Amino acid sequence: MPPEPSAPKSLADPAALAARQALRDAPHIAPIRALARQIAAERDAPVPDPDPLDGGVGARLLLLLETPGPRVLRTGFVTRDSANGTAANLFRFLCEAGIARRDTLIWNAVPWVIHAPGALNRAPRRAEAKAAEPYLAPLLALLPDLAVAVLAGRFAGECAPALASLSPGLPVIAIPHPSPTYVCTSPEVPARIRRGLAEAARVLKRPSAGTFMG
Repeated sequence: MPPEPSAPKSLADPAALAARQALRDAPHIAPIRALARQIAAERDAPVPDPDPLDGGVGARLLLLLETPGPRVLRTGFVTRDSANGTAANLFRFLCEAGIARRDTLIWNAVPWVIHAPGALNRAPRRAEAKAAEPYLAPLLALLPDLAVAVLAGRFAGECAPALASLSPGLPVIAIPHPSPTYVCTSPEVPARIRRGLAEAARVLKRPSAGTFMG
């Protein structure tokens, strides 16, 4: 494995991206990548792969975002290392919380790209959310060590009832979305993100049950 990036937006470097792409077949992400390919075939839309520098099937923390952005195919990964503001914020917040990469899996509530080529980013629609629901169970089945789920943003937060049904007792932490659009609206937004991720870090150190609302 290459060393972990020490700063955000590392995949803007073509050499770093090529090195990451060379790890696509790593055994710890292969089952999740296979699920991504299944979803892509069934939805007829691209689904980015999990980041091979993250925990894959060994992850103890599932961090759910909303849906891949329209420029995700520049890297092909769901990753904190993309060259955009959301990823950069997520990189910094996770580092501040002291959450190890090997403990994390970053995924999306709607895992496929919903944007038409050239379209601006938008929130998922209700029909897209409904279509994504059946894919949560097979994802959770691939994460035997899962100890906590972090739901980033209002849309991802709507997955809480499904998580409670599929994994009773799993701690679920709701935080604001790390997009610069939200983070810059009020000092309370980054404060809530920090509180939620700090709680997740505590759960990883001493497993507990329940729901924390940041």
